[in-house]
Amino acid sequence: MPNVAFSCFQCGHSIQLITAQKVLKNETCPQCNTDLHCCRNCRLFDPSVHNECRETQAEWVRYKDKANYCDYFEAATRVDLVRKSGASADDARKKWDSLFKK
Repeated sequence: MPNVAFSCFQCGHSIQLITAQKVLKNETCPQCNTDLHCCRNCRLFDPSVHNECRETQAEWVRYKDKANYCDYFEAATRVDLVRKSGASADDARKKWDSLFKK
């Protein structure tokens, strides 16, 4: 099963999530104590769109780096698909290159 994690927007600390675990509204980063349930940590946050949110029905939030009560919040997660097998990056590159040799 792959690891699901997201990074604190403030310090970059990686926070592991258990499948289906939600980020609660009062949670903070264990490293820098920044609010985690905020726009800047949301998958829908996009500074280039109206209200800086891709969810068109979400209410405007003034402070994007502070905890809020948005019902559309989804942690901006990433999935680590690389298995820790002890193989180095060089080994992986060699295997990849060997696939395309003539």
